[in-house]
Amino acid sequence: MPRSLHASNSPLFIISLAHVLINDTSNFSASKMPGLTIGDTIPDLQVETNQGKIKLHQFCADGWTILFSHPGDFTPVCTTELGKMAQYAKEFYQRGVKLLGLSCDDVQSHNEWIKDIEAYTPGAKVNYPIIADPKREIIKQLNMVDPDEKDSTGNLPSRALHIVGPDLKIKLSFLYPATTGRNMDEVLRVIESLQKASKFKVATPANWKPGDPVVITPDVTNEQAKEMFPQGFESVELPSKKKYLRLTKV
Repeated sequence: MPRSLHASNSPLFIISLAHVLINDTSNFSASKMPGLTIGDTIPDLQVETNQGKIKLHQFCADGWTILFSHPGDFTPVCTTELGKMAQYAKEFYQRGVKLLGLSCDDVQSHNEWIKDIEAYTPGAKVNYPIIADPKREIIKQLNMVDPDEKDSTGNLPSRALHIVGPDLKIKLSFLYPATTGRNMDEVLRVIESLQKASKFKVATPANWKPGDPVVITPDVTNEQAKEMFPQGFESVELPSKKKYLRLTKV
């Protein structure tokens, strides 16, 4: 191994590389730079939708919001996704969750497209707003740009989804390629997981489904757990003999 990459020298090497990356930005485009992510507050943008102008902070305040983008109107996968989102809307609304779509076409196009969406998914009504972004400025501010998918105008929106909490911070983000449609059962599942975690000192394990046991977070002592979870909890016996995996139902 070259001496400059030896373990004892690697911290210096990494720092030097970071210095280069920070100071030499000539080869970076805006779409490649880090953007809005988990823990960030969404920008308070005023946007045009098929239901009129809205300000994001006002729309998202005091509840949960699913903000989801699409590469374009009158595209096949997007048509199926918006129909499914409309079909699941009642489930989301029952959990205090608002829906807000985004596509890089204008309001008139959105209104025409909705007819196709509702025809493809019978009984589903698209009663949530869809942001118009024909200049593709909003997708940059919301970190919803697909670096690979382009047309004659430029980069298209990615198939992105942000879940925004009542504090206006992003709690979870999905990013799918244009070729893969989103699973609404999974979106609903993670909403329930996030809401439980925000209400109780719990986390949801792998393959968790609503109704399954949850795990108590490590920062809760056993004495605290007895008070927080009077229904009881189970400490899983593990080879390490450490009692860190504790299951309960909430």
